[in-house]
Amino acid sequence: MSKGLRIRRGATINLKGKAEKIIQESAPSSTYALLPDDFFALTPKMHLKEGAKVQAGTPVFYSKSNPRIQFVSPVSGTLKAIVRGAKRKILEVIIEANGTDAITHKVGNPQSMKREEIVALLLESGCWPFIRQRPYNVIADPEVTPKAIYISTYATAPLDVDFEFFLKDQLEQFQKGIDVLNQLTSTIYLATDQNYRDGFAKIENVNQIAVSGPHPAGNESIIIHHTNPLAMHEKVWTIRPEDVVNIGLLFETGQYAAQRTIAVAGSPVGKPHYIKTKIGAQIAPLCEMTQVDTQKNLRYINGDVLTGRQTQPQSHIGFYNNLLSIIPEGNQYRMFGWMPFKDSNIPSLSKTSFSWLFNSAKEVDTNLNGEERALVVTGEMEKVFPMDIYPMQLLKACMTGDIEKMEFLGIYEVIPEDFGLIDFANTSKIEAQEIIKNAMYLMLKEVG
Repeated sequence: MSKGLRIRRGATINLKGKAEKIIQESAPSSTYALLPDDFFALTPKMHLKEGAKVQAGTPVFYSKSNPRIQFVSPVSGTLKAIVRGAKRKILEVIIEANGTDAITHKVGNPQSMKREEIVALLLESGCWPFIRQRPYNVIADPEVTPKAIYISTYATAPLDVDFEFFLKDQLEQFQKGIDVLNQLTSTIYLATDQNYRDGFAKIENVNQIAVSGPHPAGNESIIIHHTNPLAMHEKVWTIRPEDVVNIGLLFETGQYAAQRTIAVAGSPVGKPHYIKTKIGAQIAPLCEMTQVDTQKNLRYINGDVLTGRQTQPQSHIGFYNNLLSIIPEGNQYRMFGWMPFKDSNIPSLSKTSFSWLFNSAKEVDTNLNGEERALVVTGEMEKVFPMDIYPMQLLKACMTGDIEKMEFLGIYEVIPEDFGLIDFANTSKIEAQEIIKNAMYLMLKEVG
């Protein structure tokens, strides 16, 4: 079955420094890391202590709420450090790579395996965290049978990656991953760019959705909302395209596959392109390969500029990230910055800057171009939010902690990333994503 989905509300933000369609193999990183903050509402419990020897696929820590969910080492080596923050919270688990050993699991034909056997293998191998569950975008509950699994290959965020390009040679493994996931649910939706009718559009045993439109048209929340909306007490799962390949590789080789293709992009990047590495690779070598001057005052972002998390060159790539965005810091004051002809580089959604007249890619920095103001009704949020949800009313309910209103206004259908464009577009400068994130924590605590 194939259908089309055209999204009209939203905005395309065209920035300088998009990764060229060149793929380079990365030199092995000296260290790799798992970052527990990549997993929403997870409390990690360590299996190992510093100095322990690990193979690729060795369990390193597990989820306190469900010990069956294991997080494994992407490489062979030594557990170098467990970095802790306030109240001994685990921030990073750093592994020093110094070997090629890997744990090998016994695998079979997924189409002849029972669902319980596949779930057990994904849990044991460490592949289970690839799968996330809505509502709340937590790691999927292995005891749940979802009504559907959603995969979006249509990336619309600023500087985002082209999955069609860098996975074009692994469609066989992608199909194998789809065959595995089909044993876990009755329906899989695969969202693709309607402009590409090869590659992912030829994948079998899925419900194809050809998507078009501006950001955030490629977000799973938008696609779920417009195809099979999430009702109360229902669960759906999502998984990123490259992780479908990683699951396919597990059933092909018997080993945990931690491959991760990273697009290093942004105006300060000398040669923005794609780099093949592993989950949790160190950022500094990627910057060196793409000719980033790390001596300059730059902002390094794990993810896209709207929804990513700030990081540093000495840190590591996030578990789910395919994009490293780099832009200049913007802590300089611009006199008369409110005047429309002052700067043609500011992407303007409301035509307050003459930049909207020019379709060229913009070179932005981190300057907010304003300060936090009162949250008033302007209609700005609704223009860029392509769901039948009132975003401002939902944010107000979240800010007051009104659980009944939050449920009524659609908290189960959204995640913080869906509000990235609202953070950019609204003149109040409120942190909408942080508000939604805190509300989701409250819902997990009070409702579950």
